[in-house]
Amino acid sequence: MAQYEERYYQDLTGFTLKNEQVHFSALPAEVIEEAMMNPDKDPVVILHQAVPVGFFVLHKGSEYVEPAESDHKILIRALSISEQYQGKGYALDAMKQLPDWVRKFHPEVDEIILAVNEANKAAYQLYVKSGFLDLGLIRMGSRGIQHILHYTMR
Repeated sequence: MAQYEERYYQDLTGFTLKNEQVHFSALPAEVIEEAMMNPDKDPVVILHQAVPVGFFVLHKGSEYVEPAESDHKILIRALSISEQYQGKGYALDAMKQLPDWVRKFHPEVDEIILAVNEANKAAYQLYVKSGFLDLGLIRMGSRGIQHILHYTMR
């Protein structure tokens, strides 16, 4: 993984998703600019042999976090693996590396959270397999019920 840099822009803006995935995640091209301008957002590139294969944004102070907790919780949003690289384990590897990444770049954070649409079974399984817990919290999102998953930093 690497922090986003301009040199990754062309590869990231060429990302595609399967038709059924388009409803669940934003493509990097849709979120990079806003993430770069927002000091509470940290765009992260998932690399394989120096080639961008995935992308996500870490967001402090998101709408999923109470203001009093905003310094200690961080949200994963817009996770995507480009269609041509899916099924190779890159997302799982990245999510397993994420706690160390957060410790390095956001040492004040003690919990990583995310919202996953209940219809997005593959993503839900990925997050559970990588150590996130479903504590039964749900929220209605713009595209249906979202399960709020948690990873407590140890």
